[in-house]
Formats: sequence, structure tokens, C-alpha cells
Amino acid sequence: MANINIGTLIYSLLGGVAPALVWLLFWLREDRKNPEPERLILKTFTYGMLAVVLVLPFQKGIEMWIPGMTIMTVFLWAAFEEVFKFTAGYFGGLHTVEDNEPMDSMIYMITAALGFVALENTLFIFGPLLGNNILESVITGNLRFIGASLLHVVASGMVGFALSLSFYQARSKRLLTVGLALVGAILFHLLFNLLIITKGEQGTTLSFLLVWLGCMILLLGFEKSKTIVRDIV
Repeated sequence: MANINIGTLIYSLLGGVAPALVWLLFWLREDRKNPEPERLILKTFTYGMLAVVLVLPFQKGIEMWIPGMTIMTVFLWAAFEEVFKFTAGYFGGLHTVEDNEPMDSMIYMITAALGFVALENTLFIFGPLLGNNILESVITGNLRFIGASLLHVVASGMVGFALSLSFYQARSKRLLTVGLALVGAILFHLLFNLLIITKGEQGTTLSFLLVWLGCMILLLGFEKSKTIVRDIV
């Protein structure tokens, strides 16, 4: 039986949190001219981590309700993750007065996503380490750094970009726009997972290309958000 020790826990946390922080620093550079308060970034990141803990019971319930890896199972898993990440972003910074320019919405949603990534990656790395399989844990961490981590960033970034585009619009129109973006994020997440599950190595390659393309589009979204201004009537 594998021994669980403090070293295993620390290594798992470092392997999960450190890459997420690297990505966070990368995206925060987009808002370096008018950065968000560090306390709200930390709060949103922490809420993103908490979202993993909250979503796990729902995913376990789905496994019991719908046995086997069906499309409905994968869809519901994606849906719960995207909804909980959005909730983390909302209670982290989106509902505060600091969300005062279009780009801020993207920053808070991506921060929440990376908090989610940090704890999710930690759990993925922790499993192999329990079996003393260091190489597998390293490979797992690297693959998630360039794959699943960007999936969560791009999916939540889609919702953040929708919030940016509708920043100065009426509340009803903004809710509709964000609702549609959340559906889009869920479908994007679903497609990523289905490619990996059903298409083997080819699907994994396609899924990685998909998230990198999404990342490039997200960078363009940041540039667009910098040009959004309130209409003067």
C-alpha cells in the first residue's frame, strides 16, 4: 500500500498550482496598465479551486445516475464545471465595483478557470504519486499544462469575452449574451473531451490544436476588449 506523506502532498500541489500561476501571470499581463486588486485576484483564484471541491459530488452523482462514459455523462460533467467556474468568477470579482471596464470580465473569468485548473491538476498528479510513479506524474502534469489547462482558460475566457462585449448593454441583453456564451463554453468543453475519448491519439492531437487556436482567438479578444467604449447618446 502506498504511503501518503507530506512530500507527496507538496509535490502534487507544486505540480498543480505552479503551472496555473505561470498561466495566470501570462494573462494578467494583458491588464497591466490598469491591474485588478491582488486581493480579488487571489479571492477569485481560490474560489476557482473551491469550485473543484463543489463540483466533484455532482460528477460522482452523474456517474451513479448514468453508468458508463456516455455523451450525456461527458456533457453534464462539462456543464457542471463551466457553471461552477462561472460562479467562482462571479463571486470572486465580477460582482464587485472593481469590475469597471470590459477587459476586467475576461481577467476574472480566466483567473477563476486557473484556480480550477490548479486543484484539478493537483488531484491528477496526486494519483500517480500514490503509486510512486514519478514519471507518470510528470507526464500527466506536462500534458495538462498544455492541454486541459488551456481548455479551461479558453472556455471560461469565452464567457468573459461575452461579458466584455456586453459590458455597457442593458442587463437583460447582457444576461442573454452571457447565457449563450456559457452554452458555447460547455459545447467547446464537450468537443474537447469527446475528441480525446473517441478518436485516440488523433483526437488528442486535434483537441490540443483546438485549444491553441482558441488561445490565439482569446488574445484577439483581449485586444478587442480594449477598444470597447460606452455609446454616447
